[in-house]
Amino acid sequence: MDPFEKSTTVDVEVRAYVTSLVNAVGGRSTYDDSYSVGDDAVAVLKDLQRWLRLYDEKTNRHDVKRVLAEANLVKGDLLEILALWPEDAQENKHKAKLALACLELLVPLTWPLQLDEEKATVNHHRHVPYLQLAQVGYKRAVLQFEDAKVLRTVVRTALPAMATTRRERSKRDEGIIKLMMYFFRNMAMITQPQHLPSQGDENDISRSATIEAFQEQDVFNVLLTVGSGTGDEFQEQDVILLEVLFHLLKGVDARKLFMKREQVNTEETTELKNLLQKEKAMLDSYKRHAPTRHNRFGTMIWVKREDEKLSTVSGQTSMTNETDTLRHMDASKKWDKPLYRGKLAQEFDENSEFGMRVDLSDNSRKHLRAFVGDFLDSSFNPLFSSLRKAIEREADRVQSMHNKQYFYLISWFLNAEAARRDQSRREGSWNADRATQVGPEDNTFAYIAAVLDQETFVLLNRQMQEAFDNKSWQDLHATLLCFTQILLTVQNMAESKDEEDQEIAENIQNRIFYEESTHDRIVQILRGYTHQGFAYLDAVTECVHVFVRMLERYSKQNVDMQIRSKRRARKKKQQQTNGEAGDDAEEAAEDAREVARTVSERKFDFAKYSAKFLSQPCVNTFNSFTQYYRDLTPVQLKRAHRYFYRLAFKHELAVLLFRVDILALFHKLIKGPEGLDSAMEGYRDWEQLVQQVFRRCIKWVDRETTGQGWREACIVEMLFSKIPNTLFYLQNGYEQVVEKRPPRPPAELEIKPSVAAEQRIAIATSLLIEQAKAEDLDWVKKQLQNAADERQSWEDDQAARMGLVSLEDRAEAAADAPEPEAAPTIFATPDNEERKAALFKDKHLRLLLTTLGFQRLGLADDAEAAWIIPSELSASQLNDALNQIKKAEFDPPTFEDDKTAADLVRSKAAGRRGATFNDNDSDTDASGSGGDIDEAMFPPNLKEKRKRKDDDEKPTKRRKRNAVERTEEELDDLRRARDQKEREKNAKIKSKLFITESDDESDAEADAEFFRLEEQRRQKTAGVIRNALLKQMDDAGDEAERQVDDMQKGKKTKQSAKTVAKKAAKKAKKTSKFVDSGDEDQIMIDAGDQSSDDAAEAIVPRRRSRKSSPLGVESSDDDDESALAPRNRQERSKQSSPIELSDDHDSSPLPSDMEDEMDRSHRPPQKQKNLPLKEVSANKSSARIVDSDDDEEEQDPVVLAKPAVSRRNVRAGFIIDDSDDE
Repeated sequence: MDPFEKSTTVDVEVRAYVTSLVNAVGGRSTYDDSYSVGDDAVAVLKDLQRWLRLYDEKTNRHDVKRVLAEANLVKGDLLEILALWPEDAQENKHKAKLALACLELLVPLTWPLQLDEEKATVNHHRHVPYLQLAQVGYKRAVLQFEDAKVLRTVVRTALPAMATTRRERSKRDEGIIKLMMYFFRNMAMITQPQHLPSQGDENDISRSATIEAFQEQDVFNVLLTVGSGTGDEFQEQDVILLEVLFHLLKGVDARKLFMKREQVNTEETTELKNLLQKEKAMLDSYKRHAPTRHNRFGTMIWVKREDEKLSTVSGQTSMTNETDTLRHMDASKKWDKPLYRGKLAQEFDENSEFGMRVDLSDNSRKHLRAFVGDFLDSSFNPLFSSLRKAIEREADRVQSMHNKQYFYLISWFLNAEAARRDQSRREGSWNADRATQVGPEDNTFAYIAAVLDQETFVLLNRQMQEAFDNKSWQDLHATLLCFTQILLTVQNMAESKDEEDQEIAENIQNRIFYEESTHDRIVQILRGYTHQGFAYLDAVTECVHVFVRMLERYSKQNVDMQIRSKRRARKKKQQQTNGEAGDDAEEAAEDAREVARTVSERKFDFAKYSAKFLSQPCVNTFNSFTQYYRDLTPVQLKRAHRYFYRLAFKHELAVLLFRVDILALFHKLIKGPEGLDSAMEGYRDWEQLVQQVFRRCIKWVDRETTGQGWREACIVEMLFSKIPNTLFYLQNGYEQVVEKRPPRPPAELEIKPSVAAEQRIAIATSLLIEQAKAEDLDWVKKQLQNAADERQSWEDDQAARMGLVSLEDRAEAAADAPEPEAAPTIFATPDNEERKAALFKDKHLRLLLTTLGFQRLGLADDAEAAWIIPSELSASQLNDALNQIKKAEFDPPTFEDDKTAADLVRSKAAGRRGATFNDNDSDTDASGSGGDIDEAMFPPNLKEKRKRKDDDEKPTKRRKRNAVERTEEELDDLRRARDQKEREKNAKIKSKLFITESDDESDAEADAEFFRLEEQRRQKTAGVIRNALLKQMDDAGDEAERQVDDMQKGKKTKQSAKTVAKKAAKKAKKTSKFVDSGDEDQIMIDAGDQSSDDAAEAIVPRRRSRKSSPLGVESSDDDDESALAPRNRQERSKQSSPIELSDDHDSSPLPSDMEDEMDRSHRPPQKQKNLPLKEVSANKSSARIVDSDDDEEEQDPVVLAKPAVSRRNVRAGFIIDDSDDE
């Protein structure tokens, strides 16, 4: 069905009613060919409005609009009625009323129509194309109407409402102003549809024609008036003005707008020259393979490939060389490229597309430049401040498309202001008398200050993130353009000569670069490019290029640059204990973990951040951008060149470029066909880059490695993108060795010492309950129950065994076994991997286990260490612990001062440091984060009084004559170090001020146990020590008698026996202090296993094994045996009794038990070798070898005996000096 056929497109009754109303509006007079208005024209126009509103809008149809378009209402009636209102008849209310009624019809009829494929009906597909062409005719008629200035008449219609102040303005007045603004918006928005045939000259409705009509009919002045008053008088019209400006300025080159006519001509000539060069290069490439006069002769060749397969190629172009043959084969291949199944990334919309370029005529460029300059001077700040507030408040008048238009216009006007500033600086004083012209030294950034505040940056970041998350690519495109232009503006401010501008620029850069989220967002946007189109790709690469360059410069200027980073952290909700048992399920649900962000500051590292741009997705984005090299300007090509250069040579990641498609593109850029022009700017840089990339690629393939197959692996890897796991291996030829750090154990917790023992298990249990770790608690209870049952079975078995043994056998078994058999150790086995990890990482679970008495085997950082239930814990203790846990579950403990279980727990490290001296201190929580105490625990000691030096005493230190004078910073460092040392010294002071009465209290049971053990030890060692002392005393006595006999016979010196005995006694007393503790301990240990006589004999081989005595006296075994030859002790005991050697010492008879021991020790040993006296410890002997005072006269050692009374100084196995008795 033909959509332009009138008979079947609209219902007949609707057509009849609407047509009759159109005829009643008025018509041409047959007398003078002038237009005559009908008698009820105002009422008829109101009826037509009702038809549009009640029929078209409510039924979602366009039948009435179609009938009005076919009836030529706009051109034949409405514009004629507006032309009947002359400018000198402003007070004519009837004419003004008619003009307003016409305006109310023009606005809906010229409202741009969009065909939504998802919601469109058959009616829409039938009427929308016709109506779009009709609207083009409406715009042409309005702009080119000869009898009157229609736009100026519309302005006159709204002037009374605009002249009224906002407070006195009614809703009707606000509606009239909106109608006027919407009509201007429609005129700026209507364009020729690209998919429909043109029905006239497109220049009549072009952007240039619209701008000239707006300038000629004072529309620009109205826009400036509304824009300057958006903050006060015209606040509700800011969004409509935004749309008018967007459709007027989109696609216009702002920098060319502020150029002079000569500069524009020069640039256009340069562009034409470049296009001609490209065309010539394209024709030259075509001529190489163009058909010739002999091309009518057919040619077909076979190409034999490596796998013995044949390929057929036809045409003479395949005969020139091998390269052309292969290229011809590739060109003849057919590739059915798979369709993109995702959402279309680039949706073309003529009304919202701002990536298209629009050329203006000279007159229109002149008028638009004047309007933009005046708008920047007077209306930019008020308008965009009002728009920002409206977008932040999400006002009803703001729609989703307005966000995109807002950010695009910010970027456009910032670019225009930069172009005007540059042009002003170039002109100098040539136009200095212009009112709005400023000199280079003046501050021109005040005109755009409304978009350089913190509120705009926050809004920009939020909209950019939302657009990226929602994949609204056009919105993201606009935000990227805005962000890039803001960065360039800040860069110009930093380069300004005004110090105030430099300070503002520094502040803005600090705020922009302070957020790490902004850095990460730029990286994500660069990685996320897929099919968004060239305009979006150009915006992304430009934003990344400018951002990285400015960030690098700023980080170099500010070495200590700090950024705010946000990290995800797990945070637990505090459990609310209200005592209601029925709310357990709800409380458990509320205790689920939620994700929160923790904010922290850290130092910025540009090298680490720039490495984020060196991934394969980022390379793919710039590779896609470089594929448009035929359409790129030298500036855009330089942008891609700088990225590839930084990637390959600064960061040594050229391996990311070793991919077949990238290498083929680089080769095509330089070697062709259809490569870069060798005469263009930047060609030499690209040539060197490509040359070095291919050179490194060849070296990479030919690298010598330890393994085999490196070349084959490289060739295969060139077919695919590089992944991070294999990137290091491809770079270096060997795998990266990553050292795994051992897991770090958690901080060990302990319950404060002030807590009673019966509450400790309850506190540890309460912590697990507060942390919602019921599963761990159930596992602990299960382990306790199993351990108690197993331990009880073992105890019952032991009791049964003891019951079968008789009393006599039981006594013998008790005598033979000094210690009872210990219970077997029980291992606490985790039931799953999560439990196993919790036993290592969960500090609260570990606190409960240690409180219960469990022990952990292994090192602190050993994650595989096992937990055991030691033998000391009996079944009753385990059952008691289990009952306490169950009680704490159903009846949680309560504490004083509203404290929780976490307040009674601290870390062991804090306890050792003494940071939590007061157990009631609540600064240390369950996490073990105890606060440090700045002050010392005790007052410092009093300073000692220095002794006054004599006047003639020399100083200990001399001053250096050429000593270097210290600076204030060095003196402060020394002072701080001295104060720190003093604090550390005071922290170690212990004072009696804090000694409590409990420190002096003694435990009677502990004391009784201690003395009982000491008594057992004394009984075991008494016989051994006694035998050793008696044996050595007898040997020493025999030697002394022999020396006395020798002296009486004259064989030795003339010293008397009494003198010799005195010397020996003194020597023995002195050497009694040199006690061999190792020998003494050995005697005490051996005494528990052997009898007194056996222990005395067991000492001999141990003493022989030692090489030298503590005094360093050495002799051979032969000399020892000859000097200590055994005698008949029974004869010696009959001849003499213990000898009194000195009157200074009191002698007393030995007790009866010691006499029995002496009688037993006088029995002749069987094959016993005598121990050298030099090896006998003071605990075992009262005799030692004494060298004579005169080494020349006395060469044989003299053995003296110690009086028997000294044996009473042996107590509990220890020798007590005589001075101790005093």
